[in-house]
This record gives sequence, structure tokens and C-alpha cells, in this order.
Amino acid sequence: MRWLLIVLAVVGIVASSLALRDITYRPSPCSINERWNCGIVNHSPYAMLFGIPVGVIGIAESAARVLAFMKLYRVMLVAAMGGLGFALHLAHIESTVLGVWCIYCYIVGVISLRGCWLWA
Repeated sequence: MRWLLIVLAVVGIVASSLALRDITYRPSPCSINERWNCGIVNHSPYAMLFGIPVGVIGIAESAARVLAFMKLYRVMLVAAMGGLGFALHLAHIESTVLGVWCIYCYIVGVISLRGCWLWA
């Protein structure tokens, strides 16, 4: 189970890093169609929280899964639940305010859900 969490952590870190990198690219390399466009999401005012890009927050939340190796499951679960809550909040903004989805954000949200489900 711990190895699965490590794999999820790596995938989450990669997806969050790609979302963070997408902030600097115009046009976005992740423009799939009019409903899936990371550029619109990552260039919106919701892409920052207190001056910190949400990609950095995603990297930190995904990296918290490494705590499973140290058997700090409760701390990891709290981080995963916080990440899931934040991902759900961002998904709500993407669906209702922006009307566009970011595939990287979606991947990190699913990984957060999986991390909570594995240890809850």
C-alpha cells in the first residue's frame, strides 16, 4: 500500500509541476479543446492563493504522501484530506466560474481522492 502512495505522489508531483510550468507558456501546451484548456485555468486569478501558485500547493500536497514511508499515516491523511478539499474547491471554480477544466488539476484531484480513500 505504501508503494502505491509513493507512485501516486510521483504522478501528483509531475501533474502539479506541469500545471505550474503552464503558467509561463502562452499558448498553453495543454489546450485540448474549448472545455479542457489548462491555459485559461492557470492564467485566471484563481491560479494563485495568497501569491502562491496552486501548482506549488499541489506539489506540496502530493509530496506529503512520502509520509507513508515514515509511517506517519495520520499526518499524511490530514494532508490528503486538505488537498482533496482544495481540489474540490478548485473543481467547483473550474465548472461554475471558468467553465473550463484543467487536465493537470483533474489528475491531482483524483489522486487526492485516491489518497484519502486508501487510508480513511
